[in-house]
Amino acid sequence: MTITIGEVAPDFTLVANNGEEVTLSDFKGKHVVLYFYPKDMTPGCTTEACDFRDYHKNFTELDAVILGVSPDPVSKHQKFIDKYGLPFLLLADEDHAVAEKYGVWKLKKNFGKEYMGIERSTFILDKEGKIAKKFRKVRVKNHVEEALEFIKENLR
Repeated sequence: MTITIGEVAPDFTLVANNGEEVTLSDFKGKHVVLYFYPKDMTPGCTTEACDFRDYHKNFTELDAVILGVSPDPVSKHQKFIDKYGLPFLLLADEDHAVAEKYGVWKLKKNFGKEYMGIERSTFILDKEGKIAKKFRKVRVKNHVEEALEFIKENLR
């Protein structure tokens, strides 16, 4: 599936680390930073999550909510949050249905092996729930700052 700038983001409901169901469209009226990442507790994903944690106040001041999505189960998300003090929700997409809706469930290659997994990606939604920006094949270094700058410069 192709996600296009300006279209309404595909809606979904997933269970969050706190055990509650979260529906994307419930966040209308706020900016949403929806980031997809491969796996809790891995080096790149930990760095990215901690960067979002460290800038959480800045996003909140811009009326933005951060939601992380990976195929990990709720229990693993909660351990990740507890270990690193993450102040935002992590959503469990165990069957990768939402990742597929957003076109981030991809064939990956690592050390000569091929497998399906999440392509690290971030989508920024405006207050109407439309895709305002998409970052594909994200490199973790400076990514959170880029996302924050985009909101500051384009969605105020």
